[in-house]
Amino acid sequence: MSWLTRDGLAASLAVGGAVTWGLGWRGLALLAAFFLSGSLLTQWASGTGGRRNARQVLANGGVAAAAALAGSWAAAAGAIAAATADTWATEIGSFSPVPPRLLTTWEPVTRGASGGITALGTAGGVAGAIAIAALALVLDRPGTVMVLVTLAGIAGTLADSLLGATLQGLYECPGCGARSERRDTVCHAPLRLIRGRRWLDNDGVNLTTTLVGAAVAALGARFSS
Repeated sequence: MSWLTRDGLAASLAVGGAVTWGLGWRGLALLAAFFLSGSLLTQWASGTGGRRNARQVLANGGVAAAAALAGSWAAAAGAIAAATADTWATEIGSFSPVPPRLLTTWEPVTRGASGGITALGTAGGVAGAIAIAALALVLDRPGTVMVLVTLAGIAGTLADSLLGATLQGLYECPGCGARSERRDTVCHAPLRLIRGRRWLDNDGVNLTTTLVGAAVAALGARFSS
C-alpha cells in the first residue's frame, strides 16, 4: 500500500486488530474512516501523498487501540476524532489564502509550521471531528456521545496547536536560518534548538492529541451517564 511503509503497514494491522478485538467491526469502521479520509486529504493537499511509518501510525492510532482493548467506545472514538480533526485541519488549512498565525502570539508563520492556525484549517478540524462523531452515532451509540466525541476532537486539535506553538522542538540552521522540526535535518551546519523541548517531536504531539481526545470523551461519558 503506497500510503504506508512496510513497518507502517505492520503497525496499522496491529492497531486495526486491537480495535477490532476490543470493539468489533464498528470500531474498525471508525478507524478506517480516519485512515482513509486522512490519507486522501494528504494526497490531495500535497499532490503526491505521504507514506506513514510505524511510529506515525502508533502516534495516531495507539491510544484508540488501547482504549478499544479496555472496552471504552467513548475513549476510542474520542481519540480517533482528535486524530481526524488534527489531520483535516492541517491538510485543509494548507489551502488557506491567508497565512497561518501562531496560536500563542498571533504572529504570522510559514505554512505548515506547528502551532500555526487558519480559519479554514480550524473549520476543517471541526468538520473532521463532527464527521467521526456522526459516524459513531450511526454505528452504535446515543446522541449524547456525538456531542462528546465532537468536543473531544476539537479539544485534541487545539491541544495539538498549543503544543506545537510552545513545547514542540523547533530547530534552526545557524548558517542559512532555515527552520525545521527535525533535528536530524541536513543543512549548512548542525541545527540548534530555538524553541520547545528536544524530546517532543511531531509524533509526540500527535500522541498527546489523541490522549486529550480520549480523556475528554471518556470523562464526558462517565459524568453524563
